[in-house]
Amino acid sequence: MQYIVTGYDFTDDSAVQRRINVRPHHLDFARATKAAGNLISAAAILNEDGNAVGSVMFLQFDTEEELNAWKANEPYFTQGVWETIDVKPARVAVL
Repeated sequence: MQYIVTGYDFTDDSAVQRRINVRPHHLDFARATKAAGNLISAAAILNEDGNAVGSVMFLQFDTEEELNAWKANEPYFTQGVWETIDVKPARVAVL
């Protein structure tokens, strides 16, 4: 099953610095997810000033348990960057 995962950052005073601090871990985890064949594509969500305020990821997993394991280990979620995460089933068209 394929999924669109949208994570929206916290908006407290230390949210930007927390994102900056966790970003290397998030990117390492994303690379590992890609190498495992589960990451299709990803992007930062930007505000009007061009600053990252969230993320969108297109993922694929064989089971919902694998998706849940990914969520349980995603650094932006586990280390308090994303305040909310929205997961929707999808069918990604690769053109």
